[in-house]
Amino acid sequence: MLNFDFYNPTHIIFGKDRLESIGTYVPTEATVLITYGGGSAKKSGLIDKVKTMLGNRTFFEFGGIEPNPRYETLVKAVEIVRNEKIDFILAVGGGSVIDGTKFITLAAYYDGDSHDLLQYGLSLIPLDVAGKAVSFGTVLTLPATGSEMNNGAVISYGHGKYPVMSVLTFPKFSIVDPTLTFTLPKIQVANGVVDAFVHTTEQYLTYPVDAKVQDRIAEGILLTLIEIGDTTIAEPENYDARANHVWSATLALNGLIGAGVPQDWTTHMIGHELTALFGIDHGQTLAIVLPALLEVRREQKRAKLLQYATRVWHIESGSEEEKIDLAILKTREFFEGLGIKTHLSQYGVGADKIPVIVEQLKDHGMTALSETGDITLDVSQKILERAM
Repeated sequence: MLNFDFYNPTHIIFGKDRLESIGTYVPTEATVLITYGGGSAKKSGLIDKVKTMLGNRTFFEFGGIEPNPRYETLVKAVEIVRNEKIDFILAVGGGSVIDGTKFITLAAYYDGDSHDLLQYGLSLIPLDVAGKAVSFGTVLTLPATGSEMNNGAVISYGHGKYPVMSVLTFPKFSIVDPTLTFTLPKIQVANGVVDAFVHTTEQYLTYPVDAKVQDRIAEGILLTLIEIGDTTIAEPENYDARANHVWSATLALNGLIGAGVPQDWTTHMIGHELTALFGIDHGQTLAIVLPALLEVRREQKRAKLLQYATRVWHIESGSEEEKIDLAILKTREFFEGLGIKTHLSQYGVGADKIPVIVEQLKDHGMTALSETGDITLDVSQKILERAM
């Protein structure tokens, strides 16, 4: 097992009817900004419920944080925070709203051009740069990104998607009530299952370091998602299935299974470019890239792929090559069984676009990806060709 630091201060408030506890966790004297997305939280009455739970606190609203939250939208919220002296933000929504809110909390106190905060990639923004951040909590409405219990965000600017990470951007608390996700469209639920699955594999399908606990937890998340994936889509008000989906998504990216193990975020980095260029849903891009990446990187990931084949897909017979082939096939079939297409061509993206995608990776500094830093642009091109 590799050396690691593990820090996660987020208080999770999980289960039915937990919304009414907001008043316990938002400071009594706080001036609150409620952030949310395209309007479903408003139309469903959730925002009104949140306002009621805030009682006599002074609060403001900022709606319209889009999927793949845009820098230009978020800086408008930063002005509200500064002008109204907001000292607590409550994000009501899924990963995009929470990610956007994390950026707002940092940018509100940043002295320079807030665009500078996009330059650090997967590295933590230094504390002497970030300084401090506005405290915030979340009300989760879409299980996918795990943003409700981590310190990472992805912000869109121009034709790129930029990771933003700081020790200051852990939510103080997150209300995680599975019933708040019951009205989600089926495609968003399916995308969420894929996102959680791939978050897990990117911390699991690397190379062995004898991290037995992390491996077993990762395998448990994958097995759970496989078991309940169809049910949570087909039966949206099946509480047990949705509760397991929600908690799997949270655990997949709260830092626990990534502690002390090598990580490979290539699938996400390539996927971000597909979303930025072609507007393909984030979860769908992951379902396109992961099987292709596993095929191209089968030698580098051989030991863990064989472990994955045996422990997750229960493949016991055949040669090593046959086991790996079948594990990758079953992964693709799992995504497709959720209603997610797994080839670029199925989204109208032709082979002529591969050089454009590779150029975007180059422009955004994605020239040495993977757990060992050896996925060059040439290798990324091979992955994209295999994903066609």
